[in-house]
Amino acid sequence: MNKCLLGDVAKSQTGPFGSQLHEADYVEQGTPIVTVEHLGDIGFTTQNLPFVSRKDTERLSKFLLEEGDIVFSRVGSIDRSVYVKKEQEGWMFSGRCLRVRCDKTKINPRYLSYYFKLEDFKKMMLNISVGATMPSLNTKLMDSIPLNVPAREIQDKIASLLDSIDSKIESNNKINMELESMAKTIYDYWFLQFEFPNGDGKPYKSAGGKMVWNEELNREIPEGWRVNSLGNLFTSNRGISYNSKTLEGNGIPMINLASFNIDGTYKEEGIKTYSGQYTVEKVVKPFDLLMCNTQQTAIDYKKDIIGKSILVPDIFEGDIVTSHHVTTIQVKNDNMKYYLNRLFNSDYFHKYVAGFTNGTNILGLIFGGIEKYKLEIPDNTVLDKFEKLMLDIEVKKSKIIKENQELVSLRDFLLPLLMNGQVGFKD
Repeated sequence: MNKCLLGDVAKSQTGPFGSQLHEADYVEQGTPIVTVEHLGDIGFTTQNLPFVSRKDTERLSKFLLEEGDIVFSRVGSIDRSVYVKKEQEGWMFSGRCLRVRCDKTKINPRYLSYYFKLEDFKKMMLNISVGATMPSLNTKLMDSIPLNVPAREIQDKIASLLDSIDSKIESNNKINMELESMAKTIYDYWFLQFEFPNGDGKPYKSAGGKMVWNEELNREIPEGWRVNSLGNLFTSNRGISYNSKTLEGNGIPMINLASFNIDGTYKEEGIKTYSGQYTVEKVVKPFDLLMCNTQQTAIDYKKDIIGKSILVPDIFEGDIVTSHHVTTIQVKNDNMKYYLNRLFNSDYFHKYVAGFTNGTNILGLIFGGIEKYKLEIPDNTVLDKFEKLMLDIEVKKSKIIKENQELVSLRDFLLPLLMNGQVGFKD
């Protein structure tokens, strides 16, 4: 093992401070800028990713990212870091982040990114941080961090092995994104364009399927479809109120506010563990339909999750419960569940829902307004076919999430063993 300081093999750089770039300078399109919230487990998340203009990009070019850079949270969760891949080259990092750029002739940057993931390293980072109320990093602290690294040949082998695991996880995530996109496309094609398969398997509307005017909805719908209010299609069951003590120790999975992505998919890292009391009525099962009933910020169609729904993935063992920020939607006819899930995550429904919230600092959903929403109900033949397609997609997505959990466990098991030299490589 070779001992050195981080400053001997890499250069640290803090992001642009408030005087250089303000949030008000963000634009709709341009150069992506990553902030602390975009530092994920194996890469950057792109949810709510802001952008800066071409002019600001040129002005602040020294804050652009290159492949091999490592981005840290500069304040708060300072143990969080992400390795920059080719796809993020040319992006920018914010003032709440800090960039480490390696001298690639002295150290393998991918190896170093995994070194930063060691629990012992994270604890050391917290110990050397400054700040009375919130831990903080600066370039001087980063440069003085001691490293204990093996020969370059071993660095390369460790980096290659661990990167192969993370690459498989990323590949799986892309597959799930494609499956989700496919499900949305099918919904739009069948129920917004009315091109669901007719009795001959041909697109209904294009094949001359009859459309009739509906006075309640003030638009045309396929002949034979009926209209109803949401309140007649399901009952609702709010989750469990909890406190910090009931989230301590061993418990069961609790799906909560943080379990919802804005695109209506399940966010695995948001799960809590609940150790309090609960009744059987509060237990949810795989593929149950859940709706988020709370919003912690002002309504913004691009960012908020209130009224969005997810289906419980089939990745848990034993009981699963939900927090009081989540409502279980118990449909009266099973074949309506997947249809409603897609409806709840549509833009037009989401804008409708925004009108039925109340509260000052935290917004809550008024279910009475949702229950009055009128919609067209496809015939059972179409709903049954849609249910089969969507269930197949959800089963595949769940299998991929479970595989990723196993890969993460394998990576986290190997990481300290490889870094500490307890596990080596055969010639």
